[in-house]
Amino acid sequence: MRCSFFALVGLMSLSAAAPQAIAAEDYAVLIISRERLEVPTTCEIGLYIQDQLAGRLFQEESTSFNLPAGDVSLRLKLLPGQSPGCLPGLLAPPAQNITLKAGDVRKLRIAQGPDGMYLKAAELGY
Repeated sequence: MRCSFFALVGLMSLSAAAPQAIAAEDYAVLIISRERLEVPTTCEIGLYIQDQLAGRLFQEESTSFNLPAGDVSLRLKLLPGQSPGCLPGLLAPPAQNITLKAGDVRKLRIAQGPDGMYLKAAELGY
């Protein structure tokens, strides 16, 4: 009994002495949505963040990212897939740049315009 008590006290003191994890930077939440049927294709859309493929979206899907505060480059592109006609174009679409602040929660939705797909601000809806 006495041994288990001292073991418990020892374990509790170790957890108190362990350094606490402190985030070096604050993050923002970025939500990308394809919930509306604004893009007339069944093809998968790739989301590139800083020119790296970060997510894939089918119709009626959304995804979210925790990103550090600062400037972010976003690009949308059709990805090759199983469906006919889902071949990516030869030219990369232009990137959109946004600035995120620590603690921001931003939602963007994929929309279609005369120059192709782009990201448009959307309501958070909660």
